[in-house]
Amino acid sequence: MLLEFTASQHFDFIGQFAELIKVPVRDNFLEIPQSLGEGYIRKVAFGDDFRLMIHRYTLTEDLVIKRNPAVEASDLLSIFFYTNEQPIELRYNNDNSIPFSQKNESAIQVTTIDLSSTIRFPANSHTQYMVVGITVSKLKALLSIDQPNSTIKTITTEGASFLFFESMDAEMQLLLKNIATVNMLDPLSHFYVQIKVQELLYLLFSQLSRRENTNYRSINSADAERLLLIRNNILSDLSTPPVLNELAHKAAMSETKLKQLFKQTFGDTIYNYYQRVRMEEAAFLLKQGKLSVSEVGYELGFTNLSHFSRLFEKHYGVTPKKYSTVG
Repeated sequence: MLLEFTASQHFDFIGQFAELIKVPVRDNFLEIPQSLGEGYIRKVAFGDDFRLMIHRYTLTEDLVIKRNPAVEASDLLSIFFYTNEQPIELRYNNDNSIPFSQKNESAIQVTTIDLSSTIRFPANSHTQYMVVGITVSKLKALLSIDQPNSTIKTITTEGASFLFFESMDAEMQLLLKNIATVNMLDPLSHFYVQIKVQELLYLLFSQLSRRENTNYRSINSADAERLLLIRNNILSDLSTPPVLNELAHKAAMSETKLKQLFKQTFGDTIYNYYQRVRMEEAAFLLKQGKLSVSEVGYELGFTNLSHFSRLFEKHYGVTPKKYSTVG
């Protein structure tokens, strides 16, 4: 199933999706028919400049959502909150599919609508994500920051083109769960959801505000495609540390440009990002209980298990052995 559209400030996603699967939309609510699976899409509008789209469904066939870049100038931003427990794939232009992460698909993406993207949701997997659509002017008024760092300054500047990724903590995931389960028949539900979405934005921009101040480098769809390719390359083999000149060659960028754009987009250096994901993978494998601490260490390329234990404890505050036995 393919839903292709051209991004614009007034694009009616829920209406277009309803037309694709030939079901009606009632009170901004679309229920997935049993013939296609189960679940729903809900739109909650707080105004022309601020809205929320909630996606919660399991479909019997693959869903591909292809967004073409906006033709007309727009100050609308899209903020995606992915909380899937099943793999989803994202790509820019015609690049190979890029998983959001190895084992934890929770991620946040902040982007302008002038970048094209393709997202694939596999059949028979539970899809759960939310999209906040908000104009630059509305976001700037909500944040009301006198001296924003370079990341927030870029996001709140009209005419900028960007792609930022952030991790999602437990508090955000709980908020998303609360929003998804609100009884919208309650007369104050709309007000409640708006408060919770603003709280979600507060948590996100609190994280973004802690990013290092650096000069912003403009990004386009080709850059975004290459950055996601490099990210996928790093994630594909966590047992081998990334080699900068090899990655730069694959990205067709200079080492300086790749280092700057990667840190700008993902909020960390290539090597630090690799180590963090490596430790997240270690934590995941330890919790599965199928591998011993030494087996997990060797699986992730550690020949010195003492080094693995020290690094893990630095990230999580406990040794791998203790972590594997807690909870």
